[in-house]
Amino acid sequence: MEIKGFTYGYDGYDGVYRSEAGKLSQQRLFETGINWMCLCFTVEQENVFSRDIHFRFGRDVNDRDLMAVIENAHKHNVKICLKPILNSGDGIWRARITFPDSDQWGRDKYWDEWFKSYTAFITYYAKLAEETGCEMFCIGCEMLGTEKKEQHWRSLISEVRSVYSGKLVYNTNHGHELELKWFDAVDYVGTSAYFPVGEDGNSVEEMTAKWSKIKDELKKVHEAFNKPIVFVEIGCRSAHGCSAMPWDFEHQDLPHDEEEQANFYDSCLKTFFDEPWFAGCFWWDWGSTIYDTKEEAAKENGFNVHLKKAEQILKTWYAKT
Repeated sequence: MEIKGFTYGYDGYDGVYRSEAGKLSQQRLFETGINWMCLCFTVEQENVFSRDIHFRFGRDVNDRDLMAVIENAHKHNVKICLKPILNSGDGIWRARITFPDSDQWGRDKYWDEWFKSYTAFITYYAKLAEETGCEMFCIGCEMLGTEKKEQHWRSLISEVRSVYSGKLVYNTNHGHELELKWFDAVDYVGTSAYFPVGEDGNSVEEMTAKWSKIKDELKKVHEAFNKPIVFVEIGCRSAHGCSAMPWDFEHQDLPHDEEEQANFYDSCLKTFFDEPWFAGCFWWDWGSTIYDTKEEAAKENGFNVHLKKAEQILKTWYAKT
């Protein structure tokens, strides 16, 4: 498996990556044996109908923050996938961003306006990725409502390639991989692999049986586009029942369950680690700052794996060659 990765920074804000707590969190992440980091940060448009994207000064992660993490990762021989994410300020999932299609005269007014803004946003960070030597760049995350606009996306990819020379990935949502006609234009087929493998039980064996069927379907995706598959997002909270709904972050009353989270990790890596067409995983996600005691870990029911059973599973697999 080429990419032994983890996502860092989604919960970040201005200055936190460069703080002492931020640097300690990055150090703890490097100690897991990762060779790739997906450096993930957010910018917002006001709502799902907006066509303007604005940087929030004093709030959003700034360029100096990103450059510091990239430099730190490279010092530890960890490669970077830079992943700017566009969120909607009204709290609606970014997948719902969509606009009316062409009018009777063939004009795509709203789409043209949005893609102009989104392309400016993405190419800005593609330039930063080029200047800082990021080895991969993610051009979008779970933008399901926009994915049908093939020519707009192909034009955006062309713009990005004019300023960035590394590998490109796009991150769709699981189950939608074959719907993107333009996946041939990027270097990796990326997906958020929150597959509900715990529906029939949460043992390693039961989850592995589910993953085996998913593997067969993803191999068809690989063959359709002749591109390696990467799980740009994948994860499971350390809470009971989350392997059946690994995307869940809302149900805070679920009991702590490190075993189920560890089994999710173990079963996935057991299924995909040696597949030649599978590039690897960026697990979701490691906090910009992190707790550092087992007592705190035992109370943390989120996606973090630090000092939990899943961390040892990850270290064991990532130590393999």
